[in-house]
Amino acid sequence: MNLLHANDRQGQYPASFYAATAHPLAPFAPLAGACEADVCVIGGGFTGLSAALHLAQRGYSVTVLEAHRVGFGASGRNGGQVGTGQRIDQDSLEASYGADTARRLWKIGEEAKGLVKSLITDHDMPVTFYPGIAHACRTMAEVHEAHAHAEKLARDYDYDQIFPLDRDQLRALIGSDTYLGGDIDRSAGHLHPLNYAIGLAMAATKAGATIHENAEVTRITQGPKAVVHTATGQITASFVVLACNGYLGKLEPSVAARVMPINSYVIATEPLGARAAEIIAEPVAVTDTKFVNNYWRLSEDGRLLFGGAETYGYRFPDVIKAVTKPMLKVYPQLAKTRIDYAWGGTLAITRSRLPNFSRPQPNVFSASGYSGYGVAMASLAGKIMAEAIAGQAERFDLMASLPQPRFPGGDLLRWPLLASAMTWFALRDRIGL
Repeated sequence: MNLLHANDRQGQYPASFYAATAHPLAPFAPLAGACEADVCVIGGGFTGLSAALHLAQRGYSVTVLEAHRVGFGASGRNGGQVGTGQRIDQDSLEASYGADTARRLWKIGEEAKGLVKSLITDHDMPVTFYPGIAHACRTMAEVHEAHAHAEKLARDYDYDQIFPLDRDQLRALIGSDTYLGGDIDRSAGHLHPLNYAIGLAMAATKAGATIHENAEVTRITQGPKAVVHTATGQITASFVVLACNGYLGKLEPSVAARVMPINSYVIATEPLGARAAEIIAEPVAVTDTKFVNNYWRLSEDGRLLFGGAETYGYRFPDVIKAVTKPMLKVYPQLAKTRIDYAWGGTLAITRSRLPNFSRPQPNVFSASGYSGYGVAMASLAGKIMAEAIAGQAERFDLMASLPQPRFPGGDLLRWPLLASAMTWFALRDRIGL
């Protein structure tokens, strides 16, 4: 079964809060017939649209092929959080890769966050960046670790935007007794992800890129010039950018072996009115320290957008049931609150939890597997691939040099094996380890 069609209707966004509040964008025509481009970008999410924008700004002719609508996949469905640094903390990066590489990865992560902010401003996108992400810890050991990490970032990386919170301070901010403390990162933030994707698409087309929607790629014929095929046409291109993330399928097996699609889910309550300030006192986002973490924020019209739960396979479960359970553990006072929207999406993880950059062929570049840190890193990944195509590959080569082990089990067994591992981690969450 193809993940592109397992849970969604062709060419339609899911019935999400984001789709209901999306900035109007007329559909782009499907590909028709044969044409040529300097670069063919496969995938119209953050990665592909950013690559198209930055390549077009460099003067390349660029064509984007999107199987459904721009921002259709994880880019238009996620929690909207724009985090600091990498998905892995600096202590772990230093231990695994050394201090020099860890510092370079920190700079890349910070540039990714800054790039999102600057793209919104520079291209007058129909989206607002709201600063602030609070991190909610379940145990005192996690609280101490979070506070120590904030001290380390201030001391070793000159990053002074994370402020520790004790239990009472966190409780006053997020209106829940579930957690024992944490911190708040004032430079991180959150946004409407689908409107950000739409903003990228508008900026890319204004820069000269061509976008085709309902243009699912069926195969790629490799060669000095690659030929990218859809059901209704084909593009001959000097370079190909793979920006498919969890929807890559069988287009490039060497990438698919290292990038695992998983599903995550979000619900949106009815507007909470005056109660909204009791749930989150400031317009910040929140994430907790569970291995399968919960993440939430308020919408501009005062709804609670709450994400959590993961599944491994093709079909989505009863999303309201799956996500309401963890939401009510955090906010039991919302037991009688109506749920107006519920949706799922497919993202992608790697075993290292760092994104997978690779060059499967001399003229094919790929970036994917952002492991929940995709808003910022996918945006920068597109820019980094544009740099590499233009001959400035230092940062691409750094990211591509990071070890990316395969998921065990091959196509048939990797999902069952991952599900077994995640079941163990979920059990640890439940018993508080």
